Amino acid sequence: MSEAAARSPRRAPVERQRDPERTKAQLLEAAKTEFGAKGYAAARVSEIAAKAGVNKQLISYYFGGKEGLYNALTATMADDYVAASDHDQPFADVVRFFAQSAVRDRDLAKLFLWENLTDGAPDAIGVEGQREFLQQQVEYIRARQTAGDLPPDLDPGFLLVTFMAAASAALALPRVVRLVTGQDPNSAEFAEAYGEQLARLVDHLATGRDQEA
Repeated sequence: MSEAAARSPRRAPVERQRDPERTKAQLLEAAKTEFGAKGYAAARVSEIAAKAGVNKQLISYYFGGKEGLYNALTATMADDYVAASDHDQPFADVVRFFAQSAVRDRDLAKLFLWENLTDGAPDAIGVEGQREFLQQQVEYIRARQTAGDLPPDLDPGFLLVTFMAAASAALALPRVVRLVTGQDPNSAEFAEAYGEQLARLVDHLATGRDQEA
């Protein structure tokens, strides 16, 4: 008997039981990193699949391709933000949450910046869904004006833009943050302190309205 024949036959690798929800979660997490680092146009599905440790065909299978994966990712982001800005939630708490989330989840925050820095095709993907989300945020601010958190003479749309820009400072202006505050814009300490300062600013707006009345 030859040496080759004497060897035990190599067993075929056992296929791991597929867990669709776990696989989708891995792909979304990997996509967040890839899209956050490169933006939609430059991101590669092969890189996303490699980071997730799965076959790239599963991106098409579960999400219908790159665009579907991106839309699913941004939908989860919108869901989290909508939940944070319930109409009964004080505006100061929401501003604090947004400011701290920019440091807590940098990949998602960078994705948001990419969308705005590369405004237009092919990075204008998902605009319709975002329009609905942003309009919900405008209505939230209008509700907080009615509740007395904010002066009624401020336009809620402009106010939303102002505070979204402020919440993005750690990523958009890291050098300015370091030079002005002496703190690391990526640190939890900065996120805590900055979120608190923005919340106090909102409180002052409400206090100023009371004093005028």
